[in-house]
Amino acid sequence: MEIKRGGSRSSSEGPREWFTGKVRIEPLFQATTPGRVQGSSVTFEPGAHSAWHTHPLGQTLIVMAGRGVVQSWEGPVEEIHVGDVVSCPPGEKHWHGATPTSAMTHIAIQEALDGKVVNWMEKVSDEPYRRVPGTREVGPS
Repeated sequence: MEIKRGGSRSSSEGPREWFTGKVRIEPLFQATTPGRVQGSSVTFEPGAHSAWHTHPLGQTLIVMAGRGVVQSWEGPVEEIHVGDVVSCPPGEKHWHGATPTSAMTHIAIQEALDGKVVNWMEKVSDEPYRRVPGTREVGPS
């Protein structure tokens, strides 16, 4: 058994190639072989969001604080709130992040396939934010 104490893990800034705006990533756990699951706490400042991406074995997001948005390729922009659980199936192209006016923290859980947990793609345009009710326009970061 291993206990990783709160505050003992270093967080890092989300890479600009993968995120727009200010994002902090705190690794929470990573299974040792033969396990392949890993999880992180990800905090998005208002207007921050991921680029489009897929996960070879899917991803689960658990919203812990604030309000966020998610979208699947060619699907509607959906607002997500504390306690919501989002399940992205394997290979589904999607993005997620904070609303333009509220920060959001989620726990992201995914499994590795042949050592890979994510396939990063192009950045998301600002247009999806125009479809979130009650939000203001946000310029690129």
